[in-house]
Amino acid sequence: MIRAVIFDVGECLVDETTEYSAWADWLGVPRHTFHAMFGAVIAQGRDYRDVFQEFRPGFDLYEEREKRAQAGQPETFGEEDLYPDVRDALAALRADGLWLGIAGNQTVRAGKILRTLFANDVDLIGTSDDWGASKPDRTFFDRVAEVVPVDPAEMLYVGDRVDNDIRPAVAADMYTALVRRGPWATIQWDSEEAQKLPTFRVESLLELSPQIARFNEQVR
Repeated sequence: MIRAVIFDVGECLVDETTEYSAWADWLGVPRHTFHAMFGAVIAQGRDYRDVFQEFRPGFDLYEEREKRAQAGQPETFGEEDLYPDVRDALAALRADGLWLGIAGNQTVRAGKILRTLFANDVDLIGTSDDWGASKPDRTFFDRVAEVVPVDPAEMLYVGDRVDNDIRPAVAADMYTALVRRGPWATIQWDSEEAQKLPTFRVESLLELSPQIARFNEQVR
C-alpha cells in the first residue's frame, strides 16, 4: 500500500528550460546548439555534466555556479517554471491523505527556493546538498527512507529518469512512477527498463491520485 509520495525536482516538478538556457548564455553557446548537445549526451547514456565539458573542457559546475552568483546571475526558478499540473496534483494527493515529500539532486540555494515555493504543500523538502548524498547512490535513497515516516515499501518515488530515479528507487524497495516529460523521459520512455520497472507510467502528475487509489484498493 502506498502511504507516501516523494517527488524528484528537475523535469518532474520544475521545467528546467530557463535554467539550461541560462547556462548556454553563460557559456556563450547558441541555445539550440547547447540543447542539441544535451540531448545527444543523454541519448549516449552519459552524465549530463559532460555537456559542459564538450563546450569548455575542465568546466567545474560548482565553481561556475558561484561565478554566476557573484555576477548577479545565480541559478533560479520560480512559480512560472513549475509544470502546470504540479499544484493541482499536490492538492489532490494531500486531499487523499498521503504524506508528501520532495527530494532531489539540488543545491542549497535550490533547496531554499523549493522551501519558499512548497513549504505549505509538502511535509518534507530534502536535497542532495543537504544530505551529502546524491542520486543514483543508494545512500540518497537510504536517507529518504530515514526521514519519511513510513516503510520504503509504502513509498512512491516519482521522477523523470530511469537511471537516476526509477532504477535506484526500485532497488531501495520503493514503488515508482515515471513521468513522461523533459529530455530524459522523452529519450528513455520506450526502453525496456522504462516499460518494465515503474509501478506507474504517467503523462501527467494528475494521473497519480486516481492510480494510487486504485492500486491501494487492490492491495487492501
